[in-house]
Amino acid sequence: MSEHLNYINGAWVAGSRFVPNINPSDLADTVGLFASATAAQVGEAVQAARAAAPAWALFNVQARADALDRIGNEILARREELGTLLAREEGKTKPEGIGEAARAGNIFKFFAGECLRTPGELLPSVRPNIGIEITREPVGVVGIISPWNFPIAIPAWKIAPALAFGNCVVFKPADLVPGSAWALAEIITRAGLPAGVFNLVMGAGREVGQAIVDHPGIDAISFTGSQSVGKQVAQAAVARGAKVQLEMGGKNPQIVLDDADLKQAVELCAQSAFFSTGQRCTASSRLIVTAGIHDRFVEALAERVRGLKVGHALGAGIDIGPVVSKAQLEQDERYIELGQAEGARLLAGGQRVKAETDGFFLAPALIVDSTQAMTINREEIFGPVASVIRVKDYDEALAVSNDTPFGLSAGIATSSLKYATHFKRHAQVGMVMVNLPTAGVDYHVPFGGRKGSSYGPREQGSYAREFYTIVKTAYTGV
Repeated sequence: MSEHLNYINGAWVAGSRFVPNINPSDLADTVGLFASATAAQVGEAVQAARAAAPAWALFNVQARADALDRIGNEILARREELGTLLAREEGKTKPEGIGEAARAGNIFKFFAGECLRTPGELLPSVRPNIGIEITREPVGVVGIISPWNFPIAIPAWKIAPALAFGNCVVFKPADLVPGSAWALAEIITRAGLPAGVFNLVMGAGREVGQAIVDHPGIDAISFTGSQSVGKQVAQAAVARGAKVQLEMGGKNPQIVLDDADLKQAVELCAQSAFFSTGQRCTASSRLIVTAGIHDRFVEALAERVRGLKVGHALGAGIDIGPVVSKAQLEQDERYIELGQAEGARLLAGGQRVKAETDGFFLAPALIVDSTQAMTINREEIFGPVASVIRVKDYDEALAVSNDTPFGLSAGIATSSLKYATHFKRHAQVGMVMVNLPTAGVDYHVPFGGRKGSSYGPREQGSYAREFYTIVKTAYTGV
C-alpha cells in the first residue's frame, strides 16, 4: 500500500498516523494511505512560509509565471490519469473527473498570465507637485482549506492565484479525498518554487484545519465548505484580523416557465440536479415549475431520471457514480424520508442501488408535490435529490426562487427575452444561468454568491486578486 506524506518547507514528512483513502465505488479498494499532520507540523509549515514570503513576494514575475505554466502543462498532460484517480476516490464518473483535472490545468495556465497582468495606477494629487502611485502587494501567508467535492479544481483555483500574486501557501485538503490534492501538490513541488512557498498538511479539519485557522502567522484564509464551519472560520479570522474568503454552498433554484423548450428544460435540470451525484454547491435542488408545463415536465423528467445509469465511477456508460461516503449517503436518505413525512411524494429513485461492487450507490431521487416551506427546500442536501415546486406564474417563481438564505446560482428555462432579462437582474444570487444548467462555470470568470453562500471577494478570474493582494497608496513629492 502506497504511503503519501505531507510536504513542509521543501521536504516530504510523515505525520502522526496514516489514514486509508477508500474508494466509494468499491469499499474493498484502498486508494492509498495518507499522513495526517499534527498541529505542531502546521506551525512548522507556517513558519517556513513566513520565512519564504519576503523573497517570493519580490520574485521575478516571469519566473513565477513560468512555474505556474509548468504546473498547468503537466496537469493537462496527465489529465486522464488524474481524472481517473479523482473518480476513484471521490465518485465522479471518469469523464467528469478528466474534465475537472483539465479545468485545474487551465486554471494554473490562466494565472500564469495573471502574474504579468497585475495592474496599478498613477494619479495626480489634488495638491501641487505630488504624484500618487497605487500598487498591489501580496497578502503574505495564505491558509487554504478545500472541500471534498472538487478535490483538484477547487484547490487549483485557490492555490494558483495565491502563488501568482506572490503569496506563500499552507494547504489542507479535505481528509475524505486527499489523493487528488496530493497528486496536485506533488506536481507543484516539482515546478521550481523555493522551499516554504508551498506547503501541504493533510488531516482532519478539527485538528489540522483548526490549527491553520488559529495560527497568528496566517494572514488570510480561503475556505470552501459548510455554512456552520464557515461561520466559525470567519469568527476566528476576524477576531485576530486575518483576511477571510468563504464559499459555503447553496440551495439553488431552477425555474421552468410555460414557454420553455421541454426537452431542453428536462436535460438541463437532470444535469444540474443529478450529475456529479448532485454533490456540487451549484447543483439545482429546487425545480420551480409553472402550472402550464408542470405535469408534462414532471413526467418527462421522471422518465429521464429513471433512465440514468448508476454504478462504479470508472465503469463504461455510467451516468452517476456513488455518493462520497456512508455518512453522506445516510444524510441523503434522511432528507428523502423527511420530505415524504412532510407531505411530498417520491416519484422516482431514492433507493440504494446494488452494483457489482460494494459502494455507496443511490438512485437519483425526484420528489414532487413539495412546497417551499418544507425542510428539503430550505436546507442544502448535497446529493442526487431534487424537489419540484409548482407555482402559478413567473412572479411567484421569482419570489420562491429568492426565498432562501442562500444565493449562489440560479437558472431559468424560458424562450422569453423579457423574463430572462428580468430574472438576470432580480435573481438574488451571484451567478445566473439562462437555458443552461446551474452547475458548470468557466475558469476565467468570477465565482461566488451572496447572502449565506459567500463571504468576501470573489474567486477565480482576474477578480481573485481582490482577495490575494493588498492595495498600497504611495505619495511622492517632486
